[in-house]
Order: sequence, then structure tokens, then C-alpha cells
Amino acid sequence: MISWSKKVPLKSLQRMMIVFLSLFFTYVFVDHTVGLFGAASLAKPEMMEKHLSISAKKLVAKAFNGLPVAQIMDYHTHVLGLNKVNGAYVNEKMKSWLHPISHIKFLFYRQAAGITDEHQADSQYINQLISLIKPIKNHGRYGLMAFDRFYNEDGSINENMTEFYVPNDYVVRLSKQYPEYFFPIISIHPYRKDAVKKLSYWAEQGVTLIKWLPNSMGIDPSKEIIRPFYQKMKQYGMVLITHTGEEQAVNAEGLQALGNPLLLRLPLEMGVKVVAAHSASLGKCQDLRLPNKPEISCFDLFLRMMHNERYKKYLLGEISATILFNRDPLILQTLLNDAAIHGRLINGSDYPLPVINFVIHTRKLKNNGFITESEQKLLNEIYQFNPLLFDFVLKRTLKSPVKKQSFSDDVFLNGNISSPRYLGSVNK
Repeated sequence: MISWSKKVPLKSLQRMMIVFLSLFFTYVFVDHTVGLFGAASLAKPEMMEKHLSISAKKLVAKAFNGLPVAQIMDYHTHVLGLNKVNGAYVNEKMKSWLHPISHIKFLFYRQAAGITDEHQADSQYINQLISLIKPIKNHGRYGLMAFDRFYNEDGSINENMTEFYVPNDYVVRLSKQYPEYFFPIISIHPYRKDAVKKLSYWAEQGVTLIKWLPNSMGIDPSKEIIRPFYQKMKQYGMVLITHTGEEQAVNAEGLQALGNPLLLRLPLEMGVKVVAAHSASLGKCQDLRLPNKPEISCFDLFLRMMHNERYKKYLLGEISATILFNRDPLILQTLLNDAAIHGRLINGSDYPLPVINFVIHTRKLKNNGFITESEQKLLNEIYQFNPLLFDFVLKRTLKSPVKKQSFSDDVFLNGNISSPRYLGSVNK
């Protein structure tokens, strides 16, 4: 009988053991790191009213002061689904260590969203989101975003490039079930062969808002083949909320150039209202107007477009993610100072990102003069109970370091986008 050690050379055994131990300790380290930084709160949101300090409660009250509750809107709330019954899924590579970067991102999102059992993922996700919204007395409503698959230009589905999928039916159903909390933002890839038909269907249902993430979905908003889609959007008075700037939260596979705000000139010139999500606050984009197409700040291109008379009637910006640690403080300062565009900005939390500890740096905001030291302490206290409320209160508290200018009330209301016609009804 030949022993196993003779079959496999000793050096090979040693290498195999090193690989195994490396993988094991990597798994333990990542699991610990995700547990430490992935979820913001150790306290329960419903305990906030009882345990939040008087000073923190005053800061919360100040944030809502003067805002009509019925008009408070969050236009950027993501939904994650893993259960086939709802049709939502994530790419299998996100659940495999064979794709470590994608998998680690997935672990953080899962932890932040309160998912402990993948078989109950969809209900756990929504239940946690509601648990954060419900204790907020003047919570307003949150736009649940669908997310279409990646489509090739010939209209075929590219499953390999589809990072995740959230069906329109799912966000509409949730909005019907919880109309006091949610309204739907559908997603239709304009390359799909039935795109215009789908658009018409949902428009007839009263849905007004459409979500794109070009960098991840493979959409070039400047393509002429999309013109019929834009024409139908204009006919129904629908609004496009589309990612602008660099995308880091999900895989973009070399398609970052599709986040260039200049690519939105086609729908804008056709008279379609477009919201530039994140206000193109991350990365560099080519200045397509110049022959050599130099790369400059995507935000600078966005700001130039916002001040272009041709686009003032149709182009809006959105402030989600502008407070995250990876944004240039000068961008936030510019947005705060430029009161002339506040009437064309809207708010979004980009949930579940606010729940991920390491993307929120209140110390950086304090050091750059956006909040005071006392405000930082109170905001950190709020964060421990409810990171979603924190996101809102923080944005209402921010002041530019120079002009001491805050975001105007309009940014947090539905006045900059007509109120979503689709309200749904309680499903009893």
C-alpha cells in the first residue's frame, strides 16, 4: 500500500497547506471585517426615541422643520433580491470566492441590508429598510429602484455582464403593498427589442420615473437607436434618473466612459427631463466637445451643463453619495454654494450605502468645515440608531465652509420632479 504522502511530494503538500491556510485566514479576516464595517448600527432603530439625547432629537427636528411631510422624497433607494419567486437575482460570481472583489462587495451589501439567510433575503431586506423608515416621524417616501439586465446593442440579453437584476414588477408590487413608504422607479434597458412597448405599458400604469446605470448596464445614452425610446418618454412626461460619473459600487467592466454626462445631450435636446444621479461627483470624463477629448472632472462637465441655458429646463442633479469619503470636498462645497441650481437638485440616500460604516467619515466633513464638532457628535449618535435618518439629517445640517450656505428646502421635496403619479394602494 502506497501512502498518500508518497503520492504527493512533501513540497507540494507544504504549498497546498499554505494555500489552504491563506484562504482560511483570508475568509476569517474578511468575515470579521465585513461584520465590523458592514453594518452601521448596533442599536435598534425603534429604540431611538427612548435613548437618543435631547440635543440629538433637536437636530433631527431642525432637519425636518419647514418641510411638508407629504412632499419629502428620497429618489435613490436600491432593492436587492435573491429569491426566484420575486424574479430578482445577483450574478453568481458575486457569491463566489473565485471573484473575490465582487464577492467582498456582495458580503458588505448583504451585511448592510440585514440579510442573514439568503433564502429569506428579499423579505429581510425590505423588513430592515422599513424598520429604518418607520421610526422616523416625518419620513416621507422612498423611490425603490428596479434594475434591468445588461443588453447587447442587438437587443439580446448578456447574462454574464448582468451584475444584478431587480424586476419592475417587484418594485411596483412593494410600492402597492407599502404606499406610505415607497413609490416605484422602474428600469428599462433601451436596447431591448420591446423597450418602447414596455415603456408604454408602465407609463399607462402611472409610473413616471426610470432608472439607468449606463456603466454597469452597457447603455450609451447618446446612441441614435434610443431616439424612439426618448420620444416615447417625452410623450408620457417621464423622467430619467441615470448614473453619471465613475461607478464603484458595482462592476463596470471597462465601461466607465458611459457615465459621461455629455452623453445625455441627446435626450436633453429632445426635451426629456434627465436627473444626473450623484451629480457626476466621481471620476474623470472626456470633454467630448474638444478635438483631443481631454479628460477632466466629470463633475465639471455636469456643472457646465447645469449652467447651459439649453439644458436648464430639463437637466437636474442629485446629491446622493456626495457626502461619502471618496468624494472631493470641493464638489460638495460647490454644490452647497451654488444656490442658483438648488431648485434643480433632488435628494437620494443611495441606500444601503449609508449603512456601510467605512464609507461615512463625519470627521472628514468636520475637518473640512461642513459640520461643527458638536454637530459631528450628535450625527454620530443618530447614526448608531438609524443610518438612513442620519443621511437625511446630515445633508440638512451641512453648510459650506466659506459661504455657510446650506442646501435649500427644495432639494428634499418633490417640487423639482413632479410628484410620482403612481401611488399604489395597500394590498390587504
